[in-house]
Amino acid sequence: MQKPSSQEVTKLLLAWRQGKQDALDELIPIVYEDLRRQAHHYLLREQKGHLLQTTALINEAYLRLLDCNNISWKNRAHFFAVTARMMRRILVDYVRSRRSQKRGGNLERTNLDQKLTFSVARNSDLVALDDALNELALKDERRGRVVELRFFGGLSIEETAEVLGICADTVVRDWRLAKVWLAREVKKPAEANP
Repeated sequence: MQKPSSQEVTKLLLAWRQGKQDALDELIPIVYEDLRRQAHHYLLREQKGHLLQTTALINEAYLRLLDCNNISWKNRAHFFAVTARMMRRILVDYVRSRRSQKRGGNLERTNLDQKLTFSVARNSDLVALDDALNELALKDERRGRVVELRFFGGLSIEETAEVLGICADTVVRDWRLAKVWLAREVKKPAEANP
């Protein structure tokens, strides 16, 4: 199957924005492989055996897209930027939900001999990264968006530049500085972070 052009995707997004619901039904099969790649990119950072699978992440993002009637879609890159943010929120919400369950909500009895597939440390890293990214966005919104689009969205430097309306060199510089800042923030002890 030939990869659809950016113009085809943009045309469908604009039709959807104008209220043509069937445009979304036509759009999803066209962008499905890219969404799958994006979701897989997210889940690669999770522990093997993570309970949330690629298809479930895509389906949850699709359900959230159905509720997005007020987004002024600009183009394909904007669509993937929005889905990147959705997937990030889904994963962070999932981790936080699992954490609350670990603290006593909906406990399930298990034999100590059973192998547990959930890694609190890896998922804590995702929450710590999300918290640090939120703090970065407060200090420098553009750098926060660059990280979100590159790290969580898997967008290229050129696609990130297009979404943000800046040059590729600025994306490279922001990406480099933001990575250093985030690495330092994530390594701080939990007590030091407000």
